[in-house]
Amino acid sequence: MNSHQPADEADHLKAVEFCRGAYASVQQEVAKVVVGQSDVIQEILIAIFTRSHAILVGVPGLAKTLMISTLAQTLQMSFKRIQFTPDLMPSDITGTEVIYTDQTTGEKQFKFLPGPIFAHIVLADEINRTPPKTQAAMLEAMQERRVTAGGVTHSLPKPFFVLATQNPIEQEGTYPLPEAQLDRFMFLIHVGYPSVEEELQIMRMGTGRPGEQPQPVLNADQILSIQETVKLIPVSEHVYRYAQRIVGCTRPNQPDALDCCKNYLSFGAGPRASMSLIMAAKAHALIQGEAHVSCANVTAIAPAVLRHRLAVNFTAQSDGITPDDVVRMILEQVPQNEPLG
Repeated sequence: MNSHQPADEADHLKAVEFCRGAYASVQQEVAKVVVGQSDVIQEILIAIFTRSHAILVGVPGLAKTLMISTLAQTLQMSFKRIQFTPDLMPSDITGTEVIYTDQTTGEKQFKFLPGPIFAHIVLADEINRTPPKTQAAMLEAMQERRVTAGGVTHSLPKPFFVLATQNPIEQEGTYPLPEAQLDRFMFLIHVGYPSVEEELQIMRMGTGRPGEQPQPVLNADQILSIQETVKLIPVSEHVYRYAQRIVGCTRPNQPDALDCCKNYLSFGAGPRASMSLIMAAKAHALIQGEAHVSCANVTAIAPAVLRHRLAVNFTAQSDGITPDDVVRMILEQVPQNEPLG
């Protein structure tokens, strides 16, 4: 390191190196239990490091719950799983007030019993299986990071992160999240099938003797520190403009819209997507050990940020075009290093 380097810059580089090493260690520990899925774990960690939430979409049996519980173990954070069902009430998630009798005075008073949302990492399993009222209570707690009961506000733990899952196959008897609520999740993460070799390894691990147990790598305080480091990663003006062009061109009725977006989208992404692109790109740069954000970081995380914020129209559905296809077209057409006008 250059001896003339300012102290604050040296501290920043030290923090970046710590984050890169911590990320690599977490991936290594999770791999002791979960085979493959390193890209999924990367996107989940980016969401955690940016103080955001994510939604996972994948068929049953892809170890989504195991992945999250193992991750919580390596991060030394409390973990709760909520199985969403049609009869689940908002108080089943947030908590409820009960009448409590003081044993010494005999006086009766209300006491708040915290619900399962009071944990660092909350797995909202099959969130689309519960009615909108319960979904709204969950999403409000996610947004406000607190719960109000009986006029008293109770803060949720720090850090706080919700990972919701949806089954893309069974849609009967479900309540799909409206687009406005989906927008509150930074990422929509696709969990795919394992490769042949990965599946063979899963079979060996799952049917034999228990393997290695993952070891703790980080704790809650260190994660809060990483979240602060992410905010300090510098972003150049041309990267801001690149992210804005990617989001701006998705809006079909705007002058900057690309032809593919005019043809295939009924509406595009809003400013929250622009902010998510930058924050996620900062965390992506950080875990790669980079001290500043490049357009390549934005490109890497764009599909997970945009796919649930783009509504394809009937033409796209007829042609078999998915939101991921539209994102791919956008990234091919928007130049990364366009000179500033």
